[in-house]
Amino acid sequence: MSSRLDDDRRYLQMAARLALRGHGGAEPNPLVGCVIVSRGGEVVGWGYHRRYGGPHAEIDALKRAGNRAPDSTVYLTLEPCNHTAKTGPCSEALIEAGVRRVVYARDDPSPDAAGGAERLRAAGIETQLVTNCPGAIAVSDPFVHRVKTGLPWVIAKWAQTLDGRIATRTGKSRWISNDRSRRMVHRERGRVDAILTGIGTVLADDPLLTARNVRLRRLAKRVVINPSLAIPLDARLVTTLDQAPTIMVCDEAVLQSQASKAAQLRDRGVELLGVPAANGSFDLCEALGKLSQRYNVSTVLVESGAGLLGDLFGQRLVNEAWVFIAPVLWGDEKAYPCVRGLTVSELTDGTQLTLKDVRHRSGDVVLRYGVLPSKG
Repeated sequence: MSSRLDDDRRYLQMAARLALRGHGGAEPNPLVGCVIVSRGGEVVGWGYHRRYGGPHAEIDALKRAGNRAPDSTVYLTLEPCNHTAKTGPCSEALIEAGVRRVVYARDDPSPDAAGGAERLRAAGIETQLVTNCPGAIAVSDPFVHRVKTGLPWVIAKWAQTLDGRIATRTGKSRWISNDRSRRMVHRERGRVDAILTGIGTVLADDPLLTARNVRLRRLAKRVVINPSLAIPLDARLVTTLDQAPTIMVCDEAVLQSQASKAAQLRDRGVELLGVPAANGSFDLCEALGKLSQRYNVSTVLVESGAGLLGDLFGQRLVNEAWVFIAPVLWGDEKAYPCVRGLTVSELTDGTQLTLKDVRHRSGDVVLRYGVLPSKG
């Protein structure tokens, strides 16, 4: 017989799977899932937050539960909100529905929305935070990270050989990974707010950076780190603005020195975002912060070369890494490495990661890592 804690974790995991269905929109929304279970153990309601301004997961689930909500247990990936914004406070909705117990996986970090659990307890509803359900906690990682830091959640993705090479010595990289792996990448493109690359990748590959032949949960902005506005006007990221918006992040001084090129890009519909640069160093933290503030970007998928990846890791801006390893060995020291530009003297000096998931894709191995906080 399962314990109550086992049941709590099982239903929280179910709520997490529901949360991942949510669209989330382009606003700083958490992914929230909700499951409502009767006293007899029957799932009588479920829901998730589909879009910014729409019903929260609790409201969606309560609507399904109807008159079966009283005396039930409600499972949530995030503490019920306790404020009125686009919708009313979910804490009050749960109280009015007459639920008996509320179990949630994470406190809400937002000062405006927090306090729902306390409000429920004051109303006599048993309320419990269950923190040993990693899946239910992880779905709101990008939201919590953005609230606390003002920065989007950054996922670095690359495909490599067994010996860590992402392109041949002549720059050829299509295709290291197989069709199934690439389809997985396209699905992720359709779930994030932005896809980030560098001007080197644009000049070498002329990528499109759109999600194709998959369900689009979000239309990602295409963002290019392009300090000197070196992008050709006939690049596909410029000529396909009808498919997805493109943002060029450049040295703000270049907007003045290359005013004509900047005007041509703007005339075509490209958005330009100026960021200060000093002594050849580009402040990627400020660039990501501006993407968050101005464009409501909460999640970023990085598809770039070794240089930009090295800069992002070096500035401690990567939160997660997806590594697609193909069953091939090159052994060519002049082939391109997956990351470059970092200096490591001791074995413990490198970026520390923790393995979260391993998947197999028709011969490829997909490793998903979380990046551990710096000890410094």
